[in-house]
Amino acid sequence: MPTPPTSATPASPAGVPHEQLANAIRVLAMDAVEAAKSGHPGMPMGMADVATVLFGKFLKFDPKTPQWPDRDRFVLSAGHGSMLLYSLLHLTGYEEMTIDELKRFRQLHSKTPGHPEVLQSGGIETTTGPLGQGISTAVGMALAERILNARFGDDLVDHYTYVIASDGDLMEGISHEAASFAGHLGLSKLIVLWDDNQISIDGPTSLSFTDDTLNRFRAYGWDVREIDGHNPQQITTAIEYARTTDAPSLIACKTIIGYGAPTKGGTHHCHGSPLGADEIKAAREKLAWTHEHFIVPEEITQVWRGFGQRGVAERENWQARLDGSDDSLRKSFGHAVSGELPADFDAVIDGFKSKVSAERPKLATRVASGNVLDVLVPAVPELIGGSADLTPSNNTRVKNTGAVQRGDFHGRYVHFGVREHGMAAAMNGMALHGGIIPYGGTFLTFSDYCRPAIRLAALMKSRTIFIMTHDSIGLGEDGPTHQPVEHVPALRTIPNLLVFRPADAVETAECWAIAMKSVHRPSLMALTRQNLPTVRTEHTTENLSARGAYILAPADGERKVTVFATGSEVEIALQARATLQADGIGTAVVSMPSMELFEEQDEAYQDEVIGENTVRIAVEAQVRQGWDRYIGRKGTFVGMKSFGESAPYQDLYKHFGITADAVVTAAKAKL
Repeated sequence: MPTPPTSATPASPAGVPHEQLANAIRVLAMDAVEAAKSGHPGMPMGMADVATVLFGKFLKFDPKTPQWPDRDRFVLSAGHGSMLLYSLLHLTGYEEMTIDELKRFRQLHSKTPGHPEVLQSGGIETTTGPLGQGISTAVGMALAERILNARFGDDLVDHYTYVIASDGDLMEGISHEAASFAGHLGLSKLIVLWDDNQISIDGPTSLSFTDDTLNRFRAYGWDVREIDGHNPQQITTAIEYARTTDAPSLIACKTIIGYGAPTKGGTHHCHGSPLGADEIKAAREKLAWTHEHFIVPEEITQVWRGFGQRGVAERENWQARLDGSDDSLRKSFGHAVSGELPADFDAVIDGFKSKVSAERPKLATRVASGNVLDVLVPAVPELIGGSADLTPSNNTRVKNTGAVQRGDFHGRYVHFGVREHGMAAAMNGMALHGGIIPYGGTFLTFSDYCRPAIRLAALMKSRTIFIMTHDSIGLGEDGPTHQPVEHVPALRTIPNLLVFRPADAVETAECWAIAMKSVHRPSLMALTRQNLPTVRTEHTTENLSARGAYILAPADGERKVTVFATGSEVEIALQARATLQADGIGTAVVSMPSMELFEEQDEAYQDEVIGENTVRIAVEAQVRQGWDRYIGRKGTFVGMKSFGESAPYQDLYKHFGITADAVVTAAKAKL
């Protein structure tokens, strides 16, 4: 069992004992949770000693320059213990984390929500709370550090990624994927401090969790140590050693949850609810803390502020190294961390579009996406991609591009393995780290595996690009397990996520351009397996897809019918239009690669595209959800009403009635 710090605990340089510094975290956590009448005080109280050592002796940061590129990254994966992070940020001097913000814990519009939300200008590197996501995102941050280190060298990129993780983080399946991946690559600058308190919300973790966690991580290729999480000397020694290994490190910190609470400490009763006034009073007495609520004595505050100031010299030395670098390196580094695209980016996209419109190839949009990457990856050094073991199917690897490997991170391609959950979270970490624009591929039906990380990417406004191929029954013979029918509509419900379903290679290039320019929102490409004709045969420099929807083929004569379609069904809509026009029925075809972008257009443009006084039909090899806003409740939808079947895709489209004849019949029935 862990033992409490004693009076012999080493003092800080200012003569303040370690336990008093740690107790400042404990009382702030107790007070804030009690004021909110909601929260998790136990974890901050239990991990206060570990956090004090980490921030006091090791973490490289400068609160006055929170987004310094070479800072260490700290991820509180155990996001329910958010008051640990908020207390640390306040004590070390982050200007945005005032004592008033701590008093407003969990209140509307505060910077101290119930779980940490990314605020890099205020020291919060990522949004955590869904357990397992934090540690998995941190793996991406550690990978980004190594990739940028290989590109720019030790003088500019040389920092650690530290994680405080809980039992729950290590139970969640995503953390297993991420840990395996980190061990495979030997991400030695990743250090995870596991709050091994053996308590969950239901009670002791033994109710559901009896893994041999230490040996599991050893099997992943991690360095593993077990320490008393209340002994500052053991904590110091363990972190010092972890910084010397050639593998990622797991430090199991044996702690007492709610340390200092006399009756609730060590139990699940302090996990997810306030301690209560009586318990807090008794805890203050036990901790010998005589100060009023939210009051930290000046002598303790000054020591904590000193920890925050410790990084100033390191940052200044780093800045001097950057300023002394040769012009090319300095400019390349500045360009990478700014996230800006090259000056010739639009010209690259325009050249690709022009070539496609002239040659009019018949390509699957997954192949078209790969062709776009062939021109983008050489032009944008920050673009780093991979696949969850579906590289030939996703078309995500550019020809002659080296792979990222253990000990050699110069490559531009990442083999994530069959780890869709972990890949998506790691991509978020790469984007949040900065200096990298990540993309990663799998099948669209497996977006369900990625969805928690996709949702967080949208919440965090990170430029993460998800490539999802085999986007409908059009994949054919693999059958309903692999044929997404509800996935595109479901993904469209996520706020701030751009979902693209391009109709041909031209639209695919336009969607890539939008995704690359969307600095504050993630994008998802839903791409076909089957070949599609080029429908944009007249070149235009304007990005028509940027408006979400546009009239691809206007009606000849009076417009009586409007057919909306996305992706592979645009071809079907055009075939139906030809038949209707031959019968004297004026028909317009609207290609809608992005509902989200169309919703952002002005009302006049939307009305023009929708054609309010026409028969309206939507064609999409997905379920109907989301289309009624354009076609109306009584409009006709030609699409899926069930799961798919296993057969060649041509047979499936006929079987499910997603055909030009069906569109024509529906239109005539409404006229």
